[in-house]
Amino acid sequence: MTDRVHPTSKPNGTTVKNPKLPPPPAKTQLNNQNRHPYRPNLINHPRKRRSGLRRCFCSCCFWSIIIIILLLLLAAISGCVIYLLYRPRPPTFSVVSLKISQFNLTTATDETTRLTSKLNLTISTKNPNNKIVFYYDPIAITCLSEETQIANGSFGNSFTSVPNNITVIRSSLSSTSLLLETETVNQMRSDLRKKSGLPLTILLDTQATMKVESFKSKKVGIRIKCEGIHSLIPKTGGKKSNSSSTSVAATVSDAKCEVDLRIKIWKWTF
Repeated sequence: MTDRVHPTSKPNGTTVKNPKLPPPPAKTQLNNQNRHPYRPNLINHPRKRRSGLRRCFCSCCFWSIIIIILLLLLAAISGCVIYLLYRPRPPTFSVVSLKISQFNLTTATDETTRLTSKLNLTISTKNPNNKIVFYYDPIAITCLSEETQIANGSFGNSFTSVPNNITVIRSSLSSTSLLLETETVNQMRSDLRKKSGLPLTILLDTQATMKVESFKSKKVGIRIKCEGIHSLIPKTGGKKSNSSSTSVAATVSDAKCEVDLRIKIWKWTF
């Protein structure tokens, strides 16, 4: 005989149908709840770091350009103010006279030609400014004919050129047994047969300092180039030589002198 299972009943006699089961336990959290929330590390993001460096570099370039522009603008304004106040002008040079007292072309048996010469030069310089003073160093002087040196000398004294003042420079130039190339000798003899004579160029190289009020500049190289000079030489003293015993004055009425600043930066001269 089988046993039957009867549902239990409450004391009041009601029957409990489909009793509810308790809810499943909540899932355990794998991570510790006390751990701080995750924050991204910038070191692990090289793209963000590169973009920041690029932004910083662009900013530095921008401000550098702005500063350079401002400095150039200030320099331009200062230059305009100085020009309006003082009206600076470069000094002027002119050839007063040039006399050739000796000019010997001697050809040896080996067909080499040498030159012995002596010249007397007088040059004047004027300071056309009203408030600017020029201080000159000694001057090196060279005489050329068709780019060939025929004599050199110097004006060995330093001097000061005050406003609206004219300074006269006298110097003796010479050369002794200066060896010349055959082409140069032929060109000289060809020029001597002309009515105008030898074309001559005078070069003066020096350094000068400019003073305006209490401001004194640094030394700046100056080159003065005088062209348009022509001269004959004394009559020939022999078959193989052109010699002079008396002075011959050169024609300097058409001579013009240009003044160039010889600014030196490192190893380059402009």
